[in-house]
Amino acid sequence: MKKEGHPAYNEVNVECVCGASFSTKSTKEFNKVDICSQCHPFYTGKQKIIDTEGRIEKFKKKFGDSYTKTKK
Repeated sequence: MKKEGHPAYNEVNVECVCGASFSTKSTKEFNKVDICSQCHPFYTGKQKIIDTEGRIEKFKKKFGDSYTKTKK
């Protein structure tokens, strides 16, 4: 392979807007990201379910709360 045909693969320190930082390798030189696994709602457990059409209430009305409870 030709050496001048490939971009440089450097270690980069990435910093999130929440203050968390981690190091990774990349061909691009960037240092800030908008969201990371430390502040993302899915990974932190703070995700909110937005139901604009009333699907959750319709499901609960049809099947009740007993459908969603797990049996032990």
